[in-house]
Amino acid sequence: MTGTDAALRGGAVVLDPAGCNALQQTPSGLLVPGAVIQGVAPGRALGTDRSVDIDVQAPADGSCPETWTVGARLTPVSGQASGAVALDGAPANTWVPVTGAQLVLPEIGIYEVVADVQGSIAWGTGVTNAIIDAQIFDVTSGATVPMTARRVILFTDQAAEGTNGIQANASAAALHQVAGPTTIRVEGSWRTDSGTTSQKVLWAHNFRFRKVSD
Repeated sequence: MTGTDAALRGGAVVLDPAGCNALQQTPSGLLVPGAVIQGVAPGRALGTDRSVDIDVQAPADGSCPETWTVGARLTPVSGQASGAVALDGAPANTWVPVTGAQLVLPEIGIYEVVADVQGSIAWGTGVTNAIIDAQIFDVTSGATVPMTARRVILFTDQAAEGTNGIQANASAAALHQVAGPTTIRVEGSWRTDSGTTSQKVLWAHNFRFRKVSD
């Protein structure tokens, strides 16, 4: 045993590193222990489709020990639009896109989609079951977004005289899961069982989405 070994054995520090944490001399040079960073198993969304941003702050040059700071921020995508459509020129029981009220869900995930709508209708004589409906439609899949069909206006006025009108509001909301970029829009429809109506308009005052899960 050398004098250096004896000094170390007699002092407070004894070096006995584990094999995975020791310097190793090889023909290619001196191997220094390193760290391997491994994340959790990936979910359905990868890369920029994830709704979390990771921030890494490196240590200052020459600092000892080196301290790395890692943080994460939720960054879900979102968007909104608005629009309106006149329904008088459309056949009854026909879904008509609301001009301007169209959005693109940009990536795979689950989204909260909401449409705040307002309907307006006028009549001059007796009418029965005058109706304006609204829905959120998935253009990409060609189907109504489940649970978003709303009856905005329903009324009967058999004793009407002169010019009459009514406005009403409704809100349609649901969670909608998509497998990739998806176009959605607000649509309106009307019908009347008897009588004549006019000035039928549907507004989407605020049509919006927010991603809630990857």
